[in-house]
Amino acid sequence: MLPTGKKPGGAPMNVAYHLNRLGIHSTIISRIGMDREGEELKGFLANIGMPTEFIQTDERYPTSKVLAHIGADDEVTYDIVAPVAWDFIRYEHGFARLIEDADVLVYGSLVARNATSCDTLLQLLDKARYRLFDVNLRAPHYAPDTIDLLLHQADAVKLNIHELHELSGLLVNRPGNESMGIRLLQDRYGLEEIIVTKGAQGASYYTPQARHDCSGIRVLVKDTVGSGDSFLAGFLAQKLRGENSENMLGFATGLGAYVATQVGACPPYSRADLDRFIWEKSFEAT
Repeated sequence: MLPTGKKPGGAPMNVAYHLNRLGIHSTIISRIGMDREGEELKGFLANIGMPTEFIQTDERYPTSKVLAHIGADDEVTYDIVAPVAWDFIRYEHGFARLIEDADVLVYGSLVARNATSCDTLLQLLDKARYRLFDVNLRAPHYAPDTIDLLLHQADAVKLNIHELHELSGLLVNRPGNESMGIRLLQDRYGLEEIIVTKGAQGASYYTPQARHDCSGIRVLVKDTVGSGDSFLAGFLAQKLRGENSENMLGFATGLGAYVATQVGACPPYSRADLDRFIWEKSFEAT
């Protein structure tokens, strides 16, 4: 719920939406209420050709609403309503084949705030080939023990620089710098890939052997809602196509910057629109 009105969104849906825009088949597992908002969300996804058969309907709890507040320097804070339908995603046997056939399972930490959805997620993680954890530390909707559990399940992690510092405080009881946070995650969880977004300062990609950096793109921001999710989708789309680290980071940064120039997390655009935007921004940088 933005100051300008309601928009479809939510971290997992945002990632799936942008993957779909980039030609990567994606399916979302979620749960909506028996209300107008739920029907609108299913209609939105169906209209862009995304599968909706794994979106459950809850007879008791409403479709999720998140109140977004945009402050100074375009910083967004969120009031995430609870409990809502996606707190009660129940495991279905049909999930097993879906996850086993998928190249990647992207999951977040918000869904683990409730035992029902958390239990479902843990069953899915056991069946996934490759598990990418999109950390979303939104107080008070997480517990350190749960974050620790989800990190142990991950093959790769994406988080922003503030979340990296916060994790250092949670895990070793003291905040640290970026390098310390990366070493902590690599040593404690054996992570092969860590992606750190830094807003206007760009992003970094870490493996045990190397670090890759990408500068930020200067844009006129409308709101930053969903920018990190679109970044992740851009990165993942390039990774699935076998691109190198430089191209993965550069494309992801471009998509995240483009979304920041739009209202809401899931604006309409074509690949040609995005390629033109990235080309123009690269020309400005030179």
